[in-house]
Amino acid sequence: MDFSSKLDQIVISFQELEAKMGDPAVASDPRALHKLAKEHSDLSEIVRTYREYKKIKNSIDEAMELLSSGDREMIELAHEEIAEKEPLLQKYGEELQLLLIPKDPNDDKSVIVEIRGGAGGEEAALFAANLFRMYGRFAERQRWHVEIMSSNITGIGGYKEIAFRVDGKGAYSQLKYESGVHRVQRVPVTESGGRIHTSTATVAVLPEAEDVDVEVRSEDLKIDTYRASGAGGQHVNMTDSAVRITHMPTGIVVTCQDERSQIKNRAKAMKLLRTKLYDMELSRMHDEQAQERRGQIGTGDRSERIRTYNYPQNRITDHRIGLTLYKLDSYLDGDLYEMIEALVVADQTERLKMLEAKQ
Repeated sequence: MDFSSKLDQIVISFQELEAKMGDPAVASDPRALHKLAKEHSDLSEIVRTYREYKKIKNSIDEAMELLSSGDREMIELAHEEIAEKEPLLQKYGEELQLLLIPKDPNDDKSVIVEIRGGAGGEEAALFAANLFRMYGRFAERQRWHVEIMSSNITGIGGYKEIAFRVDGKGAYSQLKYESGVHRVQRVPVTESGGRIHTSTATVAVLPEAEDVDVEVRSEDLKIDTYRASGAGGQHVNMTDSAVRITHMPTGIVVTCQDERSQIKNRAKAMKLLRTKLYDMELSRMHDEQAQERRGQIGTGDRSERIRTYNYPQNRITDHRIGLTLYKLDSYLDGDLYEMIEALVVADQTERLKMLEAKQ
């Protein structure tokens, strides 16, 4: 795959970005500087890798010239140099192929995850709680911070729905493959006959919006406050601390009552609203690129059944890539690494095919 001209252009763009970032006019504009810094950061790894690739290639080219020198000792040294450097050249070449795949601009972001119990009533709500714990344990392994944004708890400890923030660099790159319908097959705690039931929960992973990503005008908002109540009517709040925000142009409604402070609930609700508006814009853009979107595992239809969790067989299957693992117990305890790695590789393979088809 010949990609030198494309990479040379990337290096030029990288240098132009460095020059712009040094411009005093840009330095005084935080929004513009943030945008340029993000672009510069996105290109830095590919530029560094390409420079190393060129250095190795130059060494090989110089050694190739020595092969016709007629000096036996120099020829022998040249062969050693070529034998040592060619595997490195191939390694860096393969890395560059992957780096040339268009990077998801949201990959480094934190996320807001929404889990909703689907078909199956109380059992579906309990499964939603299992998924929340699973992602929480994974976040602990990654040393990410989890913060509940809003929740609706059932009487036996399940969640009709729960929205939570996972704060950590690269959270979206790891968790974006989780969006879709998750299916569980097990004997419910509410089943006295010991029969296996099938229930579902839906997961939506949204890249967290920053202030520079979406503008929310105060005149477009309807904000209501009301009294919050905990599960089973306990801890009834005696003040109107719960917050409901309606975005009038889109009809999006978000609520938060998990904090005792109205100010904190309002801040959380606004964060959730920004993220939903950002996700709506991303979905619109993806729909316009529908053909390309079909080849991407990480941005699939959220109504698609993506995974089955079979408790009796300790089995988990991802239907998009046909991978089955017999380690459901450790998976539910947050050991998602093998599945995520397989999904990343499958996604990169599809994107690389599409990139090569465009050459």
